[in-house]
Amino acid sequence: MRRTVIVALALALAATGCSSGGATKAAGVLTVGMPNGPLTENHNPFLPTSAAGSLGYRYQIYEPLAFVNNTRPAQDPVPWLATKWDWTPDYKKVTFTIRENVKWSDGKPLTAADVAFSYEILKKWPALNNRDSLKVETATATPDNKVEVSFASPQFVNRNKVISAMVVPQHIWSTVPDPTTYTNPKPVGTGPYELKSFTSQTVTIARRAEYWQELPKVPEIQYTSYNDNTAQTTALASGASQWSYVFIPDYQKLYVDKDPAHHKLWFPAGLGIHGLWLNTTIAPFDNAALRSAMSDVIDREAIFVKGEARLFPKLESKTGMPLPAGDSFLAPEYEDAKFKIDVDGAKQKLSAAGFKLEGDVLKAPDGKPVTIELTNPSGWSDYLTVLDIIKGDLKKIGIEATVRTQTADAWTTDFANGAFQGSLRWTNTGATPYEMYQNIMDAAEIKPIGQTAAVNFGRYNNPEATAALAEYANAADDAARAKALAVLQKIMVEQVPMIPTSAGPIGAEYSTKNWVGWPTEEDPYGPPQATLPNALQIVMKLKPAGS
Repeated sequence: MRRTVIVALALALAATGCSSGGATKAAGVLTVGMPNGPLTENHNPFLPTSAAGSLGYRYQIYEPLAFVNNTRPAQDPVPWLATKWDWTPDYKKVTFTIRENVKWSDGKPLTAADVAFSYEILKKWPALNNRDSLKVETATATPDNKVEVSFASPQFVNRNKVISAMVVPQHIWSTVPDPTTYTNPKPVGTGPYELKSFTSQTVTIARRAEYWQELPKVPEIQYTSYNDNTAQTTALASGASQWSYVFIPDYQKLYVDKDPAHHKLWFPAGLGIHGLWLNTTIAPFDNAALRSAMSDVIDREAIFVKGEARLFPKLESKTGMPLPAGDSFLAPEYEDAKFKIDVDGAKQKLSAAGFKLEGDVLKAPDGKPVTIELTNPSGWSDYLTVLDIIKGDLKKIGIEATVRTQTADAWTTDFANGAFQGSLRWTNTGATPYEMYQNIMDAAEIKPIGQTAAVNFGRYNNPEATAALAEYANAADDAARAKALAVLQKIMVEQVPMIPTSAGPIGAEYSTKNWVGWPTEEDPYGPPQATLPNALQIVMKLKPAGS
């Protein structure tokens, strides 16, 4: 979703196609960019790896039942395809009232049966269920245009995910033999946009002739997939790209100062983090002492300044929780548990665990040198800078690290399938730290190596962590949740199932030259990223500048 290596400026300009003509062309449409490289045509809205998922246009075609604002999780969700929803006290069942007079883009009416089917397909095809594996038990349409969705366990922690699920047409998807491989060549949704054209670099969607509410002011949206962050930054600076989420190493100079009146960015923080995921099925990374020692020598100040250019908030708590967002959740015993570089302490941990530092080489208890391959997409420059920092830091304790780059598609597949040793990635974020911890250490969601994981990509297996997550999810009150959360913090500090590196903002860059109405700190109606569900909310609020 982000990142990239630095390439020659000439190549960046060529990749962006930036010229006065390109900027002029962009003036009549909303132009969105991401540094994801060449695209393969795939409009499957369920798959984050599809072109529709990686660029975000799926959310302009397919709509949710409600919108949740993860920048302000305490806010009430905004009704959309559902006008209301009612949970049972135990959060095992929710009843939706479905909006009437909504039509699919092929003219057929949206029905409660479509909504029920959209939940059932997640149950039948787990590979499509990338929304933290929602445990749908039944989904039933009722004659009065309602849908009852039941679950085997309480969904208090997943309630926002449940109500923001995406809806697809039953009359199309029920005929698809295998929805997990379906490329959806002619997407049909209830959203205000339809697919207009596709190339390996650019996807264009156009406004429908009719829609269940007032049509958006933006007639056309053009999504371009640039080769890397440098190319994407150049496009933003020139005005060819008006909206993106891309890491910019010197954003003031390279972006804001190019047009201070119109070039804006907003990076609100959430309860999610970025970190070094380790494949805990591979020795010696199954050893907690090694993981803890690796964490102890990582220079997070260098990551904050050099890797993330002070754009991503600094991470200080060893619990992994971003502060101050996580202040109210922090267990008292970990208020002073801060990250600090401690090479000597790391060496002592390793020695006690049977590792031996022989000269400049760390050897595992089995006598083999400790090496690690770190992988990330070639276009993600900030992640690659961070990996380079980590590579140097690990040498302090005798670990030889190598960095290998991949295409974004290859990395996404390998990471989800467990075909990696170490890699940087973000976690989920939500209204509580549960989403972050569940993403990192829920053994109930472990997939065998070679099968696609939606969470717990490091295959960390700790029954105590799994039990604490279940206790939090099923807790009847805040006291029980706090107790379970304290256990999860203890495991994060002592066992280091994933090595946190920085806090995760939900940010974006955008231009107000042609379009206004973007979310801001003063009007935080939703996260500003074009690849998140709230992107449709944003487009619905945009209007031409000066209008």
